[in-house]
Amino acid sequence: MSRNRLNRLTAGLARALERLAPLALLTLAARVSLAAIFFLSGRTKVDGLFTIKDTTYYLFAEEYRLPLVPADIAAVAAAAAEHVFPVLLILGLFTRISALALLGMTLVIQLFVYPDAWPTHLSWATLMLVLLRFGAGPISIDRLLGVR
Repeated sequence: MSRNRLNRLTAGLARALERLAPLALLTLAARVSLAAIFFLSGRTKVDGLFTIKDTTYYLFAEEYRLPLVPADIAAVAAAAAEHVFPVLLILGLFTRISALALLGMTLVIQLFVYPDAWPTHLSWATLMLVLLRFGAGPISIDRLLGVR
């Protein structure tokens, strides 16, 4: 196969894939995926609407042991972040701020809590970086508000 023919073939394939997976779909999928991961994790930390579980305080005090942040404050902050930022991602509201906050949380988890889980954390971070780079996409409140 000639080089020109191969270039035309790959260019045609790229155009077809761009039509099948437009940026609007990719950013929406990234937002929903991240929101599900973090919101479901947040729900494991609370009872009812938002009562922090005793086991959550215990985990932050005994297993997670974050430096510089008292365990009780870290437990409440993590549970709140895992509820607020995913909702904002689903809405596509303050998307870059939410993605940046969750990226920071992911880095803390990676560095101080579960350093061997880097493949999972890298996949989360990749989705967050897509949102930081491209924003929420056209299917979002950010777009309605004219946020770039």
